[in-house]
Amino acid sequence: MRYEGKIYRPPSEADAYILQATIGCSWNHCTYCDMYRAKQFRVRPLEETLADVRDAGRAYGSRVQKVFVADGDALVMDLEHWLPILEACRAAFPRLRRVSAYATAMNLVGKSPDELARLREAGLSILYIGPETGDDLVFKRIAKGAGFDEHVAAAKQARDAGIALSAIFLLGAGGVEHSQAHAEGAARLVTAMDPAYFSLLTLTVVPGTPIAKLEATGRFELPTPLRMLEELRTIVALAEPSDAVFRTNHASNYLRLGGNLPRDRDAILEVVDHALSGAIPLEPEWARGL
Repeated sequence: MRYEGKIYRPPSEADAYILQATIGCSWNHCTYCDMYRAKQFRVRPLEETLADVRDAGRAYGSRVQKVFVADGDALVMDLEHWLPILEACRAAFPRLRRVSAYATAMNLVGKSPDELARLREAGLSILYIGPETGDDLVFKRIAKGAGFDEHVAAAKQARDAGIALSAIFLLGAGGVEHSQAHAEGAARLVTAMDPAYFSLLTLTVVPGTPIAKLEATGRFELPTPLRMLEELRTIVALAEPSDAVFRTNHASNYLRLGGNLPRDRDAILEVVDHALSGAIPLEPEWARGL
């Protein structure tokens, strides 16, 4: 297996075989993101990717139950790449039960309903999508490339195809100035997208990113940890998904939570309130990461 540069995956894919079918991110303009800035986006030659699958099959075989297809938004690949990859994964890993990838709203709506249905039938079962916010002004400021309506449309296309969606939102993305609008917008978008899973991460200002330059010139101010916990509380209190697994288990977060919304809303809010009052300690800075 060959990997180029740093590899990122969601926390829930910690036990997955990571298959790097694309290099970098086809969008790569988000102001907060440093993950793929050193990479020039490209789709790897199909034969290289298939060779990696075969090598992994020989090495790990029946031990692999999950495959995460990297890098940043592998859904952008056309079906001429995707379908052979999914077929090869089924052949190489007899106990395979799911294949997942990152996606953007742009490349999700760029696939036709028939294409998404074929991908689901071939084994692509979960897509991770990061709106980060639900406020259209914040969408523009973080250069997400799509707004509220586009993310709702993307979620509907995935749902109609039978592909589960995991939506990711970013505490602090609105800065101090737009903190409340950001949190309320995120709650509205969770409700409208109605994902099977949703998670909250916490913004880290990484040196060299556009948002770091804005911070250095006083045009962006990161909210305090307690203010970002208040954003978390707002999102949990207002979001109305029909039945979503909720997590804040990413290493960036100050408070680790888990449950189901709406079922566990009151219990989650109680923990957040204890953290806001100081009764529950937050993760120390040294324990946080990307």
